[in-house]
Amino acid sequence: GGDHTITYPILQAVAEKHGPLGLVHVDAHTDTGDKALGEKIYHGTPFRRCVEEGLLDCSRVVQIGIRGSCYDPDPYKYCRDQGFRVVLAEECWGKSLLPLMGEVRKQMGDKPMYISFDIDGLDPAYAPGTGTPEIAGLTPAQALEIIRGCKGLNIVGCDLVEVAPMYDVSGNTALLGANLLFEMLCVLPGVKTM
Repeated sequence: GGDHTITYPILQAVAEKHGPLGLVHVDAHTDTGDKALGEKIYHGTPFRRCVEEGLLDCSRVVQIGIRGSCYDPDPYKYCRDQGFRVVLAEECWGKSLLPLMGEVRKQMGDKPMYISFDIDGLDPAYAPGTGTPEIAGLTPAQALEIIRGCKGLNIVGCDLVEVAPMYDVSGNTALLGANLLFEMLCVLPGVKTM
């Protein structure tokens, strides 16, 4: 729950204990803006603030499902300049993400990492209940491949953000969000699943 701003203080606390973290970030947006309406902290800036504070091991940051409205001719330059791997949604269309997650697993290694999942990473056909929906997103099956693909990694925390149930009269977004959170709990270290 909450918007993506909540990830910033969570990562401050987790990095204080574990040091700079790897990050699997699923989202339609990079959330690396600098300011909005003069404010440096809002749901579109958390990962820039995290970089500035040294909370992330930028060589182990992967952003998956990125797409949508842009205000810059090279909207992913900041991320790539930091060393992030940016996986655009169009690179995911119509295929399994198991090969991608094999690469992500190697990139994360055995060091501490965090999963941050914005529900708008999914296509609004599946999850319309969010404040900034963007067409042509990931499927629920791909979301499961990403989360389950993190099993066995040194996950020290996770979140699922930007669910806004009032924008979805069907309740499907909340149902999907709850199930994705359950899946994240199942891949935490030490959790036994069948």
